[in-house]
Amino acid sequence: MIDTTAIDSALADLLRGEKAWADTSLTRRRHLLDRVAALIDRHAGEWVDAAAGIKGLDPGSPLVGEEWMSGPYPTLAGVKALTGTVRKLVAGASPIDGVRVGRAPGGRVAVQVLPHGVFDTLLLNGFSAEVWLRPGIDADTARRTAGLALRDPERTQGIGVVLGAGNITSIAPLDALYELYANNRVVALKLNPITDPLLPVFTKIFKPLIDLDLLRILTGGAEVGEYLVHHDDVAHVHMTGSAVTHDAVVFGTGDAGRERKANGTPLLDKPITSELGGVSPTIVLPGAWSDADLRFQAEHVATQRLHNGGYNCVATQAVVVSSLWPQKDRFLDELRRAIAAAPDRAAYYPGSDDRVRSALDAHPGSQGLGAHRGRVLVSGIVADSALLRTEYFAPVLGVVELPHDGAEFVGRAVEFVNGNAAGTLGANLIAHPATIRSLGPVFDSAIEDLRYGTIAVNAWTGVGFLSPYAAWGAFPGNTVDDVQSGIGVVHNGFLLDGVERTVVRGPFRPAPRSVLTGQLTLTPKPPWFVGNRTAATTGRLLTGFTANPGWAKLPAIFASALRG
Repeated sequence: MIDTTAIDSALADLLRGEKAWADTSLTRRRHLLDRVAALIDRHAGEWVDAAAGIKGLDPGSPLVGEEWMSGPYPTLAGVKALTGTVRKLVAGASPIDGVRVGRAPGGRVAVQVLPHGVFDTLLLNGFSAEVWLRPGIDADTARRTAGLALRDPERTQGIGVVLGAGNITSIAPLDALYELYANNRVVALKLNPITDPLLPVFTKIFKPLIDLDLLRILTGGAEVGEYLVHHDDVAHVHMTGSAVTHDAVVFGTGDAGRERKANGTPLLDKPITSELGGVSPTIVLPGAWSDADLRFQAEHVATQRLHNGGYNCVATQAVVVSSLWPQKDRFLDELRRAIAAAPDRAAYYPGSDDRVRSALDAHPGSQGLGAHRGRVLVSGIVADSALLRTEYFAPVLGVVELPHDGAEFVGRAVEFVNGNAAGTLGANLIAHPATIRSLGPVFDSAIEDLRYGTIAVNAWTGVGFLSPYAAWGAFPGNTVDDVQSGIGVVHNGFLLDGVERTVVRGPFRPAPRSVLTGQLTLTPKPPWFVGNRTAATTGRLLTGFTANPGWAKLPAIFASALRG
């Protein structure tokens, strides 16, 4: 049994806070965001130190850059995006007034979310992103409905429980802010026990919200979470985790939980949204690549799997290639080398070693890579392979070979991942620019046909997570009975209604090679690549720039990025 006194007290505080939130003007809400941003800037170093300690990283390792880039940096960017949206609403405008709104395949409305301003254009040169709205939503409706619950700020929606993630340290703060601003709910944030060492930092950062009884941060095990989500004073639940954890929350555990799910009788009696994982695929289109292209894109795919040690909901778990591609074997050799050469790091996430062993047992002939053979590459993956049904949440990557080429390969690959890979959170496409041009509308149709919440072309879907105006979540249509990669979206800095997906595009080659081969993009090897040598410095500089942008800060960022 747990002592529920502190939990009950926190919820009582939030009930009072909800009344105060209803009376809080949009201008005051913007000022609160400004104060939170300043505190993130002040305590960003503490945040990163705590996160690096959780993950067993050497303080001098370039891998600490991951903690800058996935902790204070995206949280600051998200706060700034919300600030801009609130400012427009205060002025009586739509959050997307002045934003490029175009068309996507199928007559969809596409809202440009990256670049957003000249600094994005300079710092992420060659990267772009759009949010596609669901079919049938026109541009006027998109403008009119952007802002979500902030369009009627006096109408609050109760207490929302946020069950925080244990891997990426910006997830819990960003989810809490989304609940508070997008959904107009005060928040009981329950940290994942892995991230409990961040409680002191989060308490400092969110002091303006805690002081007004708008947020309470709680710690504890599964029993605390269970008590919270079933509490009568709680109106809504949002969680990040796995589909297994989601079903335990909604239906309960053990035989009784399985029976409830089979009968469609949830134990949870309130709405739930979620961001869950899955088996994210990367489709590599055959083309004529240079040796440098093969090496760079192999490291790109290795990063998609090994970033944060492999403990990402959108980590690539299956790479799909054409068995007819003349360069297929060379690419896979480079991929093995890139996986083996990635920096060693602790397997900090609980159960990782067991999940790796499970993958090895399920796929005889798997190849162990790296200094301790702890990274697994599995060849010969077919439609009924366990790897496509099981999110291993560990450094495990499978290779699927399809016997097709050209346009047929594209269609068959999309059909394969849609039909066989568990989950709908994110998918990546890697293709030479000449291949994309030659495919023309076939390539556009492939993007439209992929049923994923974020699709990245020559980029990692993680860029969508880092882009504050992009929407982040599963492809719509999932239910609590078949939740796949979750229900609903977060981030979504313009607070768009009716989101279907985010589409990210990046440069096929890094600078300066991109310029020398005719691609006018200036971004070098991105700082989130696992082999980037200056990631920690670049991540720290980007975080400081996001807090207080200025032209004078750009040269140091560019210099660090180029050295990486």
